[in-house]
Amino acid sequence: MTTQMFEGRGHAAVYQKYRFAPGEELQQTILAYLQEKKAVPAELVVDVGCGSGQGTRFLAEHFKKVVGTDISEAQIQEAKDTLSMPNVSYLVCPAEELPFQDASVDVLASFTAAHWFDIEKFMREVQRVVRPGGCVAISTYTVDMSLRYGDCSEKLTKIFRECWDQILKYSHNRLKFVLENYKEIFEALPFPDKKRITDIYDKIPMTVEGVVGYLESASPYQTFMKNDPEAAKSLLQETEKRMLETMGVSSRETPVEFWVRHVCVLGCK
Repeated sequence: MTTQMFEGRGHAAVYQKYRFAPGEELQQTILAYLQEKKAVPAELVVDVGCGSGQGTRFLAEHFKKVVGTDISEAQIQEAKDTLSMPNVSYLVCPAEELPFQDASVDVLASFTAAHWFDIEKFMREVQRVVRPGGCVAISTYTVDMSLRYGDCSEKLTKIFRECWDQILKYSHNRLKFVLENYKEIFEALPFPDKKRITDIYDKIPMTVEGVVGYLESASPYQTFMKNDPEAAKSLLQETEKRMLETMGVSSRETPVEFWVRHVCVLGCK
């Protein structure tokens, strides 16, 4: 069964506020692959483990009918509460028990979620619901992140990574799939026509507040909070203070470039 890490309304609200949509390079990689495999136009697209709907809304811009699914009622409620296009709907269900008929899904996507699934059971569902000729796009951003701002990019990235390293001490063991660049997920995909791209770099426009909010939204940070709330809060406060001092600014709303590396597993049935 899916590992449940994003259940609380408080965590879901932080997730909705600070998690970013798929970046431009990742979007173009997925869309180009679907064009190449003639999977478009697609009638039904499913976003599994959709969280608060950032990836679902991207898909809705390009496809006729998009359904976001997630095991967390709180996440689905956040997705529903966010303004969406009329071709989007959301369902609460496990990734391993999708409420779709056999061979009914044209494109199945999952953004930064598949490492929480029971991989073997999920892949059986993928095999069942995706139609012949249909495609999958399973991606995640990695812990390979950096910040750019003026001539202090290197110092800023060092501050960010020092904080990230502290938070990652509280990682769930399922983050090993991310650290291994989704290699195991790629190998488990039961389609003969598949490929894994590990070097998709995206620039995400952020503010200092947004970067710190992203750290707060991460599942290891939420575990840190449960273990030692004072230390967890202090870490983020100190990190934000160091970032602002290094940049020579006082406003949390100061824009900064947040660079992330994505991994994407693509396949055609």
